[in-house]
Amino acid sequence: MSYVFLFILFFPVKLLGKLFRKDTGKNLVIQTAKIGDFVNATPLLSYLKKSDVLISRGVAPLAERDDTIETIYLIGLHKRNLFAKLRFAWQIMNRYDNVYLLQPNSTNLFFAAVCNAKNKQFLSIYTRRWYHGIFYAAADGVVEHGKRTLSVTNYLQLADRTLSWQDVPKHATHPLYMPKAWPESLEKKDVIRIGISISAGNRAKTVPPATWKSIFDALADLPCVFYVFGTEDEQPWLDDLYRHLGEEPDNIISLLGLLPLEDAPFTISKMDCYIASDSGNVYIADAVGVPVVLLFGPCCHYEQRPLGKTLLIGDDENICSYVFETRYYFDQSREALFNLTETDINKLHHFVVSQRHNMDSTPVN
Repeated sequence: MSYVFLFILFFPVKLLGKLFRKDTGKNLVIQTAKIGDFVNATPLLSYLKKSDVLISRGVAPLAERDDTIETIYLIGLHKRNLFAKLRFAWQIMNRYDNVYLLQPNSTNLFFAAVCNAKNKQFLSIYTRRWYHGIFYAAADGVVEHGKRTLSVTNYLQLADRTLSWQDVPKHATHPLYMPKAWPESLEKKDVIRIGISISAGNRAKTVPPATWKSIFDALADLPCVFYVFGTEDEQPWLDDLYRHLGEEPDNIISLLGLLPLEDAPFTISKMDCYIASDSGNVYIADAVGVPVVLLFGPCCHYEQRPLGKTLLIGDDENICSYVFETRYYFDQSREALFNLTETDINKLHHFVVSQRHNMDSTPVN
């Protein structure tokens, strides 16, 4: 509600500023969520060709290496206090012709609504509050997003209602950023390289060690090497996994804390397959063309999921967590949410074997 009062306070300035507005041809895209959400916004960025973005600090390393982006604003710097909010509102008020709001929380709605753009397109979501109506009244168009409509498609439709996810591909960096060096362990020959994420940033969405053991056992007859991607903060999860396994297997290689985020897309592109729950690296893998096994657990894959070659594993009966309504506690244990049936195991094995066959049939240059 505080942003409603702030908008009312700023409204006379907005009206006065409109008298001095000139066309700029500039776009502003507002998406302040995490890595996966940023990657899913990249088709819109590609379609628009050039845009400024309002994002979170956590995805800045990707945005800084994206040639579809011109100016980067970090939301954390512009919502610190009242003065910062008003200063940023003044800064962007007359700067844009087009504003696209993908993450419609109160803060972002305020910044989008204060803009005197000719064309303002807002996403409307199932968690919309009644008092958000004052901000939506400032929009020129609204795309209604539901729990079972693909977020990527709705993001694109902010720019063109005829578009869908098939029309514009995703990317993680554009062009793909190539680091100066990468881990020597990636050069292993005659193996199936499988990237995994052992944490999803949300304990409830994190695959338990028992499920990972089932996966390792199911693929034990294949020459798989598992590369663990993530930050050094995830080391306790890996330690827990090792305790469950009773050892540190030679075919599990930890990259935790070894890769800056900007290096992750290229490194992940070296994988033959990626296995994880709903986490940022799953969407990076999808964006660089790596086949994905998504253990969706409680997350709604109808709303958001990898869109390339993907094997979905889970039970639709467990779906109760959504992009804009994430849950952190569930009635069932993680072991139950991510339980693998014999059918799941067989599908997983077949999927990974098919990637090996694809490798074997790829011509050598």
